Amino acid sequence: MIVFPNCKINLGLHITRKRDDGYHDLETVFYPVPVRDVLEIVQAHAVQFSTSGVPVPGENLCQKAYEWLKKDFPQIPPVAMHLHKKIPLGAGLGGGSADGAFTLRLLNEQFRLGLSQDELMAYALQLGSDCPFFIVNKPCLATGRGEWLTPVAVDLSAYSILLVHPGIHVNTGWAFSQIQPVMPLKSLAEIVQEPVPSWRGLLKNDFEEPVCTQYPEMAAIKEKLYQSGAIYASMSGSGSCFYGIFDTLPVIEWPASYTVFAISPTDQCAY
Repeated sequence: MIVFPNCKINLGLHITRKRDDGYHDLETVFYPVPVRDVLEIVQAHAVQFSTSGVPVPGENLCQKAYEWLKKDFPQIPPVAMHLHKKIPLGAGLGGGSADGAFTLRLLNEQFRLGLSQDELMAYALQLGSDCPFFIVNKPCLATGRGEWLTPVAVDLSAYSILLVHPGIHVNTGWAFSQIQPVMPLKSLAEIVQEPVPSWRGLLKNDFEEPVCTQYPEMAAIKEKLYQSGAIYASMSGSGSCFYGIFDTLPVIEWPASYTVFAISPTDQCAY
């Protein structure tokens, strides 16, 4: 069986509190975007994992997802998994989390495990804080570490979206160390209900300022998106991918080392 794990963008991101367990509380709106990896899982004589496309270093969340389920469902047979990786790593797009979550979903269906959405989300949380989102895979306000999800009515399907990844790796631990947590005056759930053209002055990613100060090249990406007609532009997650929301996709020249995805309303309607 084959599935197509998609990525997400963050519509705003506030770090609200440093917790006693070392994690941070946050609020963000996860929005699914149709840039996809390809994951195939078939029954095999021994567990195998292979990849193509963007290199995947170390143990992948697909393998971990299989191992977590196998502990509780020993009847799951060995499988061969192949992941064709298209979503950039370390971009703030949640590609690895999507791969792990889609593995859980596919194994549940393929071997008729009978797990509910809530049960799948509990397994996904063991893989990472934003993995449960990809079980739901609809626009959600995320709070806590990112695992508490509330559906929100936000729809960007009338717009085009441009994703620009410069290939810079931003250390997540360093990014969090640059933030002074503070409770926002207005919830992101309220802000995203405002018209998209108003987001530029309202919708903020707390990571963006320190990351762009450290990497001026990234600040230049955002500026170029706005100069090219973006209604709203922002960094996704802790970086380093930026996205721009447009009425009409522009033609923009980017360095050859950048990874760029252009998503039209037609792409989103087929999603």
